[in-house]
This record gives sequence, C-alpha cells and structure tokens, in this order.
Amino acid sequence: MIDLSAYTPRVPARGETVVGERFSMGFGGKGANQAAMASLLGADVAMVNRLGDDAYGAMTLENFARFGVDTNHTALIGGWSSGVAEIWIEPDGMNRIIIIPGANHALTPDDAEGAIDSLPPPDVVLGQLEIRQDATAAGFRAGKARGAVTILNPAPAHTLERELLAVTDWLIPNEVELAVLAGSAGLTDVDLAAYAATSGVRLVVTLGEAGVALVERDGGVVRLSAEPVMAVDSTGAGDAFVGGFAVGLASGLDEIRAVRLGIVCASDSVTRPGTQSSFTAPPRAIAMLAEAAPEAR
Repeated sequence: MIDLSAYTPRVPARGETVVGERFSMGFGGKGANQAAMASLLGADVAMVNRLGDDAYGAMTLENFARFGVDTNHTALIGGWSSGVAEIWIEPDGMNRIIIIPGANHALTPDDAEGAIDSLPPPDVVLGQLEIRQDATAAGFRAGKARGAVTILNPAPAHTLERELLAVTDWLIPNEVELAVLAGSAGLTDVDLAAYAATSGVRLVVTLGEAGVALVERDGGVVRLSAEPVMAVDSTGAGDAFVGGFAVGLASGLDEIRAVRLGIVCASDSVTRPGTQSSFTAPPRAIAMLAEAAPEAR
C-alpha cells in the first residue's frame, strides 16, 4: 500500500478546505510495515499478498527488495489498483487514515494456504484486516498445522469472523479497534481479561503514549509504559510494535520481553516522520533485539 500523507495544522470540518503544511508519499500498508520492521530486526520474512499491475505495485516490489523481504508470493495482477492510504497528520503526531485496499482483496484463501505450505516452516504467521478475513484464516490454519504461532492485528477495525478468531493465538488491537471488537470502549483490567477469555485469544492492546496492556494466561493484566519520547508522527507506530513483538516471540523471548521489544520499536518510530521511512536502521534494530534478550541472538 502507498501512503499519501498530508501534514496539517488541523483537520478540516465537514465541507471545509484547509491549507496543509507539507505532503509526502511513502510505502505503507499494515502488513508491509510489519514485514519491514521484522526484517530490520533480522528476521527472515516472506510477504503473501497481491498488488495492482500499476506503478505503485512495481514500486512496492522494489521497496520489499530493499528491505530483504521475500516476495515470491506477492503477485501483480491486472484489473486491480494497488492499495493506497490517505493520511492526515496533526501537529501532535496523531493521525487519521482512510485506506483503499484495492488488490489486497484479490488474495484468495487458496493463495494464502498454498503460500504458507510452500514456505519453510514458519515460527510466526502474522495477519491484518487489509486482506479478506477468509484468506487470513486459511493462512493461519496452514501455519498452525506447521507449528506456527498466529498473530492478528485487527486493523482496520471490523467485526471478526468466527473462523478467523478460532485460529488466532494472539490478538493485537489498539484501543479504538478493541472498542469495535468488544462492542464497548472498556479498558479496565476486568474488561480486557473478560474479552480475552470470551474470545479465546491472548490479548495485547496498544494504548499509544500510555503504553501497552498484556492479558496473561491466568487473566491478570500487565501494563507496560511507553518509552518517553518527543512524538513527531505516530503513523506506523502500531505496526512497528507488532513487527517487533512477532520477532520477539519468534526469537524465543517470553511475552513480557517481546512486548518490551515492540514498545522500543514503536517509541523509536514516532520520533521521525513517515511510516517505513521512520523505522530505525538495521544496526540499531538488531541492537534493540539484543538489548531485549541477549541470548536470543
């Protein structure tokens, strides 16, 4: 997905036009962002998706190559446009985003299952809601059959299909997405534990500058603080967290240290503008993983 970002002193009201401060175009898409972060941390990453046979699609494949992401299961297809995201960023770094999935919705369950079956046995299969839920569910089933842990980042927020939830090990929404999933905005420890128990998943909720809430196996909730930083642009911070958390689990970290790694990745990313362009350089990323768990590398 291509990010089209407008930096503005304030967002327009209904029917209003405002003058923005600057514009940037970059590479995004939740799955792509998470793949990029994981690759920067030294993981072997394969992307399974579809792109439009257009300029954006070709540019995206080139970008994946720069990050070292395997794109053997990412195809350009005619008749579809590549996905785009329209992003408004306010002075405090907060954003509002509209995505147009385009060719993301062309990935079928057979495509997803076949890709996972043909790859080396994965440690983690990571999915989002920018592709069809039945395709993600098929990929998760294939991954679990080969011993993988499945992680779902339910964004953009949408009611989850039962078949997808049934094959999800870890669910990582932000507080807005959790409100959509749970039917309320409750964020107390009792609310979080109840939703995790009802859904049958391990739950991690990202809370922006308030940090992260992790529901443990026994129903207890651990809240971990965010790193204190000066935020410039929060776009992609959640994806940096998810990518870092996934690599943490794949590297053998316990869940607390995997969460801490995700927090460090996210906190670092908001100090620079852009999405993938805000992610830290590989040497620093590898150092972050080593600091989270020296024995993992």
